Amino acid sequence: MERMSQLNFMDIYKLLPKTNCKECDLPTCMAFALALVKGEKQPKDCPPLLEPKYKQSLDKLNELFEGVGVGGKDLHIDIDTEKCDGCGVCVIICPVNARYCPNSLSGKLPDFPPNEYQLFQIKNGKSELLNLEYCRRLEAEGRERECRVCEVYCPRDAIEIKYYTAK
Repeated sequence: MERMSQLNFMDIYKLLPKTNCKECDLPTCMAFALALVKGEKQPKDCPPLLEPKYKQSLDKLNELFEGVGVGGKDLHIDIDTEKCDGCGVCVIICPVNARYCPNSLSGKLPDFPPNEYQLFQIKNGKSELLNLEYCRRLEAEGRERECRVCEVYCPRDAIEIKYYTAK
Protein backbone atom coordinates (compact mmCIF):
# COMPACT_ATOMS: atom_id res chain seq x y z
CA MET A 1 0.00 0.00 0.00
CA GLU A 2 1.28 3.49 -0.82
CA ARG A 3 1.99 5.62 2.18
CA MET A 4 0.09 8.83 2.81
CA SER A 5 3.35 10.78 3.05
CA GLN A 6 4.11 9.97 -0.58
CA LEU A 7 0.83 11.43 -1.83
CA ASN A 8 -0.29 14.93 -2.47
CA PHE A 9 -3.66 16.26 -3.44
CA MET A 10 -2.87 16.01 -7.17
CA ASP A 11 -2.30 12.25 -6.82
CA ILE A 12 -5.69 12.01 -5.13
CA TYR A 13 -7.33 14.31 -7.68
CA LYS A 14 -6.32 11.95 -10.48
CA LEU A 15 -8.47 9.23 -8.84
CA LEU A 16 -11.57 11.43 -8.63
CA PRO A 17 -14.38 11.67 -11.24
CA LYS A 18 -13.45 15.31 -12.03
CA THR A 19 -17.10 16.26 -12.59
CA ASN A 20 -17.08 19.34 -10.30
CA CYS A 21 -20.68 18.42 -9.44
CA LYS A 22 -20.56 20.06 -5.96
CA GLU A 23 -22.49 17.12 -4.45
CA CYS A 24 -19.77 16.87 -1.78
CA ASP A 25 -20.51 20.49 -0.74
CA LEU A 26 -17.21 21.71 -2.19
CA PRO A 27 -16.84 23.81 -5.34
CA THR A 28 -14.52 21.48 -7.28
CA CYS A 29 -13.06 18.00 -7.30
CA MET A 30 -9.66 19.59 -6.69
CA ALA A 31 -11.01 21.13 -3.47
CA PHE A 32 -12.38 17.70 -2.52
CA ALA A 33 -8.94 16.12 -3.11
CA LEU A 34 -7.36 18.69 -0.79
CA ALA A 35 -10.05 18.04 1.84
CA LEU A 36 -9.28 14.30 1.64
CA VAL A 37 -5.58 14.88 2.23
CA LYS A 38 -6.34 17.19 5.17
CA GLY A 39 -8.65 14.57 6.70
CA GLU A 40 -11.71 16.80 6.38
CA LYS A 41 -13.57 14.45 4.00
CA GLN A 42 -13.72 10.72 3.28
CA PRO A 43 -13.90 9.08 -0.16
CA LYS A 44 -17.55 8.10 0.47
CA ASP A 45 -18.41 11.82 0.70
CA CYS A 46 -18.16 12.03 -3.12
CA PRO A 47 -21.49 10.66 -4.49
CA PRO A 48 -20.20 10.09 -8.05
CA LEU A 49 -17.41 7.87 -6.64
CA LEU A 50 -20.13 5.52 -5.40
CA GLU A 51 -21.22 4.82 -8.97
CA PRO A 52 -20.11 1.42 -10.38
CA LYS A 53 -17.93 2.98 -13.09
CA TYR A 54 -15.69 4.55 -10.39
CA LYS A 55 -15.42 1.41 -8.23
CA GLN A 56 -11.70 0.94 -8.93
CA SER A 57 -10.93 4.54 -7.96
CA LEU A 58 -13.09 4.30 -4.85
CA ASP A 59 -11.38 1.07 -3.78
CA LYS A 60 -7.94 2.68 -4.21
CA LEU A 61 -8.96 5.78 -2.28
CA ASN A 62 -10.48 3.68 0.51
CA GLU A 63 -7.23 1.72 0.75
CA LEU A 64 -5.14 4.89 0.87
CA PHE A 65 -7.33 6.60 3.45
CA GLU A 66 -8.19 3.59 5.60
CA GLY A 67 -8.30 4.77 9.20
CA VAL A 68 -7.56 8.38 8.27
CA GLY A 69 -11.15 9.49 7.82
CA VAL A 70 -12.86 12.19 9.77
CA GLY A 71 -13.08 11.12 13.39
CA GLY A 72 -11.90 7.58 12.60
CA LYS A 73 -8.16 7.90 12.82
CA ASP A 74 -5.96 6.48 15.50
CA LEU A 75 -2.36 7.67 15.18
CA HIS A 76 0.49 5.44 16.28
CA ILE A 77 4.20 6.15 16.26
CA ASP A 78 5.97 2.82 16.46
CA ILE A 79 9.60 2.61 17.57
CA ASP A 80 11.40 -0.59 16.59
CA THR A 81 13.62 -1.24 19.61
CA GLU A 82 15.72 -3.69 17.59
CA LYS A 83 16.72 -0.91 15.18
CA CYS A 84 16.85 2.00 17.64
CA ASP A 85 20.34 2.72 18.97
CA GLY A 86 19.32 5.59 21.27
CA CYS A 87 21.07 8.28 19.21
CA GLY A 88 18.46 10.88 20.24
CA VAL A 89 17.90 12.42 16.80
CA CYS A 90 14.12 12.00 17.22
CA VAL A 91 14.23 13.86 20.54
CA ILE A 92 16.23 16.78 19.15
CA ILE A 93 14.52 17.06 15.73
CA CYS A 94 10.90 16.87 16.94
CA PRO A 95 9.31 20.34 16.52
CA VAL A 96 7.16 19.82 19.61
CA ASN A 97 10.18 18.94 21.75
CA ALA A 98 12.02 21.98 20.34
CA ARG A 99 9.13 24.28 21.27
CA TYR A 100 8.91 23.15 24.88
CA CYS A 101 12.45 21.95 25.60
CA PRO A 102 14.93 24.82 24.95
CA ASN A 103 17.94 22.46 25.14
CA SER A 104 16.72 20.76 21.95
CA LEU A 105 17.22 23.99 20.00
CA SER A 106 20.97 23.78 20.62
CA GLY A 107 21.19 20.09 19.75
CA LYS A 108 21.15 18.81 23.32
CA LEU A 109 18.79 16.35 24.93
CA PRO A 110 15.98 17.92 26.99
CA ASP A 111 16.16 18.16 30.75
CA PHE A 112 15.01 15.30 32.93
CA PRO A 113 12.29 14.78 34.08
CA PRO A 114 10.62 15.41 30.73
CA ASN A 115 8.33 18.34 30.06
CA GLU A 116 4.64 17.35 29.92
CA TYR A 117 4.51 18.20 26.17
CA GLN A 118 7.64 16.26 25.24
CA LEU A 119 6.99 13.46 22.75
CA PHE A 120 10.26 11.50 22.94
CA GLN A 121 12.99 10.75 25.46
CA ILE A 122 15.93 8.37 25.57
CA LYS A 123 15.57 5.80 28.31
CA ASN A 124 17.82 2.77 28.85
CA GLY A 125 19.59 3.47 25.55
CA LYS A 126 16.42 3.48 23.42
CA SER A 127 13.97 6.10 22.22
CA GLU A 128 10.69 6.05 24.07
CA LEU A 129 7.42 7.73 23.08
CA LEU A 130 6.06 9.67 26.02
CA ASN A 131 3.01 11.60 24.97
CA LEU A 132 1.43 11.31 21.54
CA GLU A 133 -1.35 13.73 22.49
CA TYR A 134 0.70 16.79 21.50
CA CYS A 135 2.06 15.43 18.20
CA ARG A 136 1.65 17.93 15.34
CA ARG A 137 -0.10 15.26 13.28
CA LEU A 138 -3.01 15.53 15.72
CA GLU A 139 -2.81 19.14 16.90
CA ALA A 140 -1.78 21.21 13.87
CA GLU A 141 -3.58 22.37 10.76
CA GLY A 142 -2.43 22.53 7.15
CA ARG A 143 1.06 21.37 6.18
CA GLU A 144 2.18 20.97 9.79
CA ARG A 145 -0.34 18.16 10.12
CA GLU A 146 1.77 16.19 7.63
CA CYS A 147 4.83 16.32 9.91
CA ARG A 148 7.00 13.20 9.66
CA VAL A 149 10.24 14.71 10.94
CA CYS A 150 10.94 11.99 13.52
CA GLU A 151 10.35 9.23 10.97
CA VAL A 152 12.28 10.88 8.12
CA TYR A 153 15.38 11.83 10.13
CA CYS A 154 15.75 8.64 12.16
CA PRO A 155 19.11 7.31 10.91
CA ARG A 156 18.16 3.71 11.74
CA ASP A 157 14.64 3.82 10.24
CA ALA A 158 13.37 2.75 13.65
CA ILE A 159 10.36 5.09 13.70
CA GLU A 160 7.21 4.47 11.70
CA ILE A 161 4.10 6.63 11.73
CA LYS A 162 0.91 4.64 11.15
CA TYR A 163 -2.82 5.14 11.27
CA TYR A 164 -5.17 2.45 12.44
CA THR A 165 -8.93 2.39 12.26
CA ALA A 166 -10.31 3.51 15.60
CA LYS A 167 -12.53 0.94 17.26
